[in-house]
Amino acid sequence: MLEVRSLEKRYGAQHAVRDFSHRFADGKITTILGPSGSGKSTALALIAGLKQPDRGTVHLDGRDITAVPPERRDFGMVFQNYSLFPHLSVQKNVEFGLRVRGAAAVERSARARETLALTRIDHLAERRITEISGGEQQRVAMARALAIRPALLLMDEPLSALDAKLREELRAELLRLLGELGITTVYVTHDQTEAMSLGHEMIIVNEGRIEQTGAPIDLYQRPANLFVANFLGDSNVFAAEADNRTGQVRLPFASANGSSPDSALKCWAMIRPEALELVRQEEADFSAIVESSTFLGNRLRLCLRAGDETLIVDTANRTPIALQTPVFVRVKKEEISTWPR
Repeated sequence: MLEVRSLEKRYGAQHAVRDFSHRFADGKITTILGPSGSGKSTALALIAGLKQPDRGTVHLDGRDITAVPPERRDFGMVFQNYSLFPHLSVQKNVEFGLRVRGAAAVERSARARETLALTRIDHLAERRITEISGGEQQRVAMARALAIRPALLLMDEPLSALDAKLREELRAELLRLLGELGITTVYVTHDQTEAMSLGHEMIIVNEGRIEQTGAPIDLYQRPANLFVANFLGDSNVFAAEADNRTGQVRLPFASANGSSPDSALKCWAMIRPEALELVRQEEADFSAIVESSTFLGNRLRLCLRAGDETLIVDTANRTPIALQTPVFVRVKKEEISTWPR
C-alpha cells in the first residue's frame, strides 16, 4: 500500500503542497483533481521521488521510501510528454525499462510483446515512433510503463494532448487495462470528466491542500465545502436559511417560504442543475422566467431568473423554450447540500 504522510513542499514563501496525507487503495485508480497551480503535479512528483519534500514522508508497503531515488522505486510513469525515442521501434521503446533493469534479451522481447498485446498495439511493434499517431504513441508510453510490472503506476495528464473523442476512447481502454492488471494507480488530471470516470477514489486539491477525498459520486453529491461544490461540476449556490428543528432548507426564491422562524440558521445552499425539474404549476416549488436556452446534445440547459437569483437547470427534454417563457420548477430536496455562513 502507498501512503503519504504530511507532505509539504515550498518554493520560497509559496507552499506548493502542504499537509498532504493519504492512503491509496491497493489495486485501484486514485485520481487527483484540482485547478491549475493547486499542487497536484507537485504532489505526484513527491510520490515519484522526482522532488524531495521539505517535510513529510512517502511509504510503500510500510517502508519509508522518501529518500529512495526514483529509479529504485519500481514505479511506472506516464506523463503528458511521452518522451519516446523516435529512432527506435515501438518494440524497442517498450523494452527500454526492462533493459535499464538488466533483463535478458529474451525476457525483454517476450514481456514487451505481451504488453503490446495487452495494450492492443502488437501490430505496431516494428514501426518507428514517427510512423504512428498521437493516440498510438500514448499507448506505447503506457505499454513501456507497464512492461516492468511496476509496484505503482503514476500518470500526469497523459491524455491532455489528445482530441476529445480519442481521450474518451483511451479512458475506456485504460480502465480495462488497469482493471485486468490490478496495478495501484495515481492519476493527475485537470479534466473533471476524466477524474470522475477513471477514479475509484478521487482527491480534490486546492492551494496545495486536500479539500476532500472519496468516491467520485460522493464528492459530487455531497461536497464537503463551498470550494468543492463550486469546483466540481456545475452548481447553483446561494444564501439560504435552514430550520434548525426540521432541517428544511428555505429557498430565497420560493414563494411558499413565508417568514423566517426563530430557529432559522443562515447557510449556503447548493443545488445541481439536474436536481431542478420543470413541472406543472401545482407540483412546483417556485416559478421562474427563461433567460437563455442552450442545446448541449444530450440535454437542454436553461438559465432561469427566479426573483433575484439566476439558476441553471438541465433537462432531458431538448425541445427549445422561447426566451422570457414562464416555467415552474420543483426541487429534489434530498439533493440540496448546505454549509454554515
